Amino acid sequence: MTQKPSDQTSFQTVRIAERLAFSASFQPIFDTGMNLVDETAAYLDGDGRRDAKSLSRGAATLYAAESMRLTTRLMQVASWLLLQRAANQGDMSRSQVEAEKGKVRLDSEAEGVDSPFYDELPVSFRGLVERALLLERRIAMLDREIYGSPAPEPDAVHNPVGQQIDLLRTAFAM
Repeated sequence: MTQKPSDQTSFQTVRIAERLAFSASFQPIFDTGMNLVDETAAYLDGDGRRDAKSLSRGAATLYAAESMRLTTRLMQVASWLLLQRAANQGDMSRSQVEAEKGKVRLDSEAEGVDSPFYDELPVSFRGLVERALLLERRIAMLDREIYGSPAPEPDAVHNPVGQQIDLLRTAFAM
């Protein structure tokens, strides 16, 4: 016999990601992210400068581009983590965090990985890039679980076939 919920019974879905982000369990994720920021900064200011000098012209160009992508990616991740920590500690309300997190982008592409020069980059640097990508994906997944993903606007959806059909309708007044 199955039981139907009565008017007095309510069911709530437990959102594990939200519980994680607003609990003490968030601290290890925060620490991982901030440690990666520190480790990356130390590498880029130290051994990274030395390592970059020995690269071929193509690899050096890729290194410069990937360094910028890496630092941008980590600053976005750090911003998200700091917003979550502020919410976790009660310094910001959820609505304040939602308003501010709209400025944070967690959707960068791993463009340099497909470059023919990628394998020439220092192993330590590639490790930082790969760890940052994994962390960003993890944070983006948490973000979607907690806040949901915004629905794409109808104009933002790209449908080349639909666009061509609309052009034909316009041209032939269909």
